[in-house]
Amino acid sequence: MDRSLIFLLILSFFLGLACWLLFVWGVKKGEFDDMERPKHRMLDDDDQ
Repeated sequence: MDRSLIFLLILSFFLGLACWLLFVWGVKKGEFDDMERPKHRMLDDDDQ
């Protein structure tokens, strides 16, 4: 195999792994818990 092909395969593997780890980190941090509430928050009344 060509060296550049092997390098690109390894690079794409590590980039995919990094994206997956960032996604798992976001899920554990709670970024994807409530997808509906933020878009309805602006309709709430703040009058007291």
